[in-house]
Amino acid sequence: VTKGVADVVYGSRFMGGNPHRVLFFWHTIGNKFLTFMSNMLTNLNLTDMETCYKLVDTKILQSLKLKENKFGFEPEVTGKLARIPGIRIYEVGISYYGRTYREGKKIGWKDGFRALYCIFKY
Repeated sequence: VTKGVADVVYGSRFMGGNPHRVLFFWHTIGNKFLTFMSNMLTNLNLTDMETCYKLVDTKILQSLKLKENKFGFEPEVTGKLARIPGIRIYEVGISYYGRTYREGKKIGWKDGFRALYCIFKY
């Protein structure tokens, strides 16, 4: 983004090459399903739509008029970014050290349904 090559950069936990803590199996399956559904509806080929690491050009981010404030945020941002003509979206591998529920992980199965709803909504 700073070099003018990309407008948006997603950090992917699944691109390999970087260390990461082993994720919960069902969370990984859920993430891949949500990413697949998002990719189908946005015509993108992301590996990790649900990543919290996104770098977005300030002007573009301010133009999005975001509404979601929980686990629907990622699908909303992705859906709205994908509709911008000519947008340049890149992905890079990231290091990821996921938390257990005891350590503060917050997402549950209900959040997956909210994310799926937002994929279709936005």
